[in-house]
Amino acid sequence: MSRAPATDRPFLVPRVFRWNLWFGGIVVGMTFAVAILSMFWTPHRITGVNIRARLQGPSWGHWLGTDAFGRDILSLLMAGAQNALFIGAASVLLALVVGVTLGLIAAARGGWLEEAIMRASDFVFSFPTVLSAIMLAAIWGPGSLNSVVAIGIASIPIFARVARGSAKSIWAREFVMAARASGKGQWAISVRHVLPNIVNIIVVQATITFAVAILADAALSFLGLGTPPPAPSWGRMLKEAQTVMIDNPHVAIFPGLAIAFVVLALNLLGDGLRDLLDPRFASER
Repeated sequence: MSRAPATDRPFLVPRVFRWNLWFGGIVVGMTFAVAILSMFWTPHRITGVNIRARLQGPSWGHWLGTDAFGRDILSLLMAGAQNALFIGAASVLLALVVGVTLGLIAAARGGWLEEAIMRASDFVFSFPTVLSAIMLAAIWGPGSLNSVVAIGIASIPIFARVARGSAKSIWAREFVMAARASGKGQWAISVRHVLPNIVNIIVVQATITFAVAILADAALSFLGLGTPPPAPSWGRMLKEAQTVMIDNPHVAIFPGLAIAFVVLALNLLGDGLRDLLDPRFASER
């Protein structure tokens, strides 16, 4: 009796190899590991100004070279990862908590309250996240906390819209109708029945928004509205490289690559999680 072909057993040979999930997860994991390591060790002091060693190219002493102040670029990138990941994670957490709460309320209550929440979200959503964060940070001034609040507020409508749209479909399911018939309140149903069924979508959206938050933080730092010195920042490293990058391109290349790779990895991770968790992609497994 002949054996069934491998394509008939999708649990052994998936149709789509999720290289994006693996690549994104590895790069993001390495970035977090480097950020944690930099809390205890860096190749050189991040505040160690050495004019004699300024603008040196990559060497055994300085693997990625030095900047205009003689600081080791690798050390600055490692310490800058702390700032980027902290602001990104904190702003996403703020947007997630507020946005998902508003989305669940809109889906549960409906009527004028849902309309008001969605129209307010549409108004904020009409401005790009990075532009909204820049405007808010310009009003409140530079600082890590202000950056977190500005990026978080600008990202709230994304989670509100996603949560509301996903929750509306869950409210039409039979088990939710049964919970309503048993006398449970709207908020209890939202927390105990609706929220667990949209967690996968929220996780995917949080991963993608994390990438946007890191990009927004870099933009704020580049404009002088982000984390003030002496704390390292990838965006400020690009700003400081403007005047010397023609003759010393390494000063701008490495911070730019760090931002690009982390943002790309988070987007790929989000795409991979979507393919893995979204039921609409079940046929691709």
